[in-house]
Amino acid sequence: MFKEFKEFAMRGNVVDMAVGIIIGTAFGKIVSSFVNDVLMPPIGMLLGGMDFSALKLKLKEEVFINYGVFINTVIDFIIIAFAIFLVVKGMNSLKKKEVPPPPAAPTTKECPECLSVIPIKAVRCAHCGVQLK
Repeated sequence: MFKEFKEFAMRGNVVDMAVGIIIGTAFGKIVSSFVNDVLMPPIGMLLGGMDFSALKLKLKEEVFINYGVFINTVIDFIIIAFAIFLVVKGMNSLKKKEVPPPPAAPTTKECPECLSVIPIKAVRCAHCGVQLK
């Protein structure tokens, strides 16, 4: 069982996925900081000093719906999705484009007299007997 687990864990796909998750998490933190600390302050300033993270709806004494934090999270998601789109697009453009193999040489031809299909190396038509060039 340990041997099977080791083989599973050391497969390329599992390791690649783990690296992707770790880097994705770190990238998410960078984007969140960019949105919260760089992007949102000027946007809030343009909207009259509004701080989206402070927007909330009071339901009861100490119960709030923090829809401003939700707005920040949606902006985070859009930026992350766009950045991932650009990375995938860049990776796809770097991929080697597959060139289709050239078409196979023909192995048959048509008899000019009776229009029957005959082997390409034939010197006489098997159907009508005409001499081929």
